[in-house]
Amino acid sequence: MRLDIYTDGGSRGNPGRSALGVVIKDGAGKTVAAFGEYLGKQTNNYAEYSALIAGLEKAKLLGASEVECIMDSELVMKQMNGVYKIREPALQKLFVKAYNLSQQFKKVKFRHVLRAKNKEADRLVNQVLDNIKTPV
Repeated sequence: MRLDIYTDGGSRGNPGRSALGVVIKDGAGKTVAAFGEYLGKQTNNYAEYSALIAGLEKAKLLGASEVECIMDSELVMKQMNGVYKIREPALQKLFVKAYNLSQQFKKVKFRHVLRAKNKEADRLVNQVLDNIKTPV
C-alpha cells in the first residue's frame, strides 16, 4: 500500500516553542491520519525532522510499503536525498533515525513543496502552538 505523508514543523522563536504536524493520505487522496504534537523548546529544523519521523512511524503502523514524504522544508528534503551534508549534531541524530525508518519501506520518495501546498500539516502545527499554555 502506498501513502503520501505531508509533514511540517514549526518553531515560534528559533529555538522556541515548537510543534509538528502530519497528514497522511491514501492513493485516492483520502486522509487516513492527521495529528499535531508539541515538542517543547526546539529549533525549526528539529521540528521539521521530528514531523518526518512521526509521519514515517505512523505510515509504518498503517501498513504502508511505499511512501512519498511531502514537506515544505527544502533543507530536510535535500539532506534526506543526500544533496546536503548534515553538520549539526542534533540534526545528525534525527537524520539517522529518519533514514533508518525510511529503509523499512520498499519505496520512499522525499519531495519539496511550497508552504501553500502544505496547508493541512501547517495548520496542525499552528493549532498546537496556539493552544500551548506552558511557559517555554
